[in-house]
Amino acid sequence: MLETTRRRTLQALGVGGAATVAGCSAEAPNAEQAETERQRMEQQSGSIADQVAADPTDIPGPIDRDESTTHEITLTAEEVTAEIEPGVTFDFMTFDGQIPGPMIRIRQGDTVDLTIENPSGNVLPHNVDFHAVYGTGGGAAATTVAPGEENALRFRADYPGAFIYHCAVPNLDMHISAGMFGMILVEPENGLPEVDQELYFGQHEVYTDGEAGQEGKHRFDMESMKNEAPTYVLLNGEKYAWAAANRGPIEVDQGDRVRVFMVDGGPNLSSNFHPIGNVWKRAYRDGGVPEDGDFEAYADKNIQTMKVPPGSCMIGEMDTPVPERIKLVDHALSRVARRGMLAEVDVLGEERAEIFDPDANGSSHEGPQYA
Repeated sequence: MLETTRRRTLQALGVGGAATVAGCSAEAPNAEQAETERQRMEQQSGSIADQVAADPTDIPGPIDRDESTTHEITLTAEEVTAEIEPGVTFDFMTFDGQIPGPMIRIRQGDTVDLTIENPSGNVLPHNVDFHAVYGTGGGAAATTVAPGEENALRFRADYPGAFIYHCAVPNLDMHISAGMFGMILVEPENGLPEVDQELYFGQHEVYTDGEAGQEGKHRFDMESMKNEAPTYVLLNGEKYAWAAANRGPIEVDQGDRVRVFMVDGGPNLSSNFHPIGNVWKRAYRDGGVPEDGDFEAYADKNIQTMKVPPGSCMIGEMDTPVPERIKLVDHALSRVARRGMLAEVDVLGEERAEIFDPDANGSSHEGPQYA
């Protein structure tokens, strides 16, 4: 690829002057320019990455300190080709090569020194908008970076909760759809209630020029995105990424309280997030948490389905009294059965027939089969 300076790239894409909504330029590329960008990225496609699906268990541990600190955090924009499902490849845009991007975990009052890197092998400019930031575009205008360069931002996290971060350059909907989003968790000063296991998921929809399951290289389809008609609706970047049909299921022990962090990148669809065979024992809508530490009074209790708008998050906790396979789904169920939206959690332990007897009449009951 010819060397591209930051100035030339950003001018070509209309990034300059006063920032507007989400830190983007008021003069975003037109449809022809967007198509040129997409084609350039596809021409740069090389080897197929082994995986873009983030491991739901690979997240930072709870914070156990009572003073503020400063974190040095680097996010790398990675444009990668990977499989959505076997035989179907797609050009993703990611933070650190995974979907969702790495979960950032800090404490209210902490300072973040953020560096965003855009490797020289990339084609497109990128940036990051943190919903946990006071400041223009959540930092997007300050972090825009061309291929081959890096940029930096410092912010203090003054309010607690679980918040999305995402790319917000022009055509931000395309960048988010292709995988550029993640979660930043700002724990309140007194921390979160203790649990036994924590999991991290991200939902997004992908718009391609093929049908779901159609083998071959799928290319991004701007018209489908404009019409909000996705080919796939995914949890962690792949069809059934962490279900038994793919890389899962995830295993927990009977009796564990399991906390689930979920971010809906969208860019367009709300999620109706439901654990089949379980309930959100305590749930925190839009990722909100109490500053006074009274989680019991603040939480919604025994919620069957959490509405998670695009650009928002949820925190939900499940109890696991019986062995079972919990299916985490968007209860707009055609997205599960036909578009790839499913993860599974296996609870390992001993049967408790007084709570649930799956063999009361000698037959087997495995539950609904999506994957």
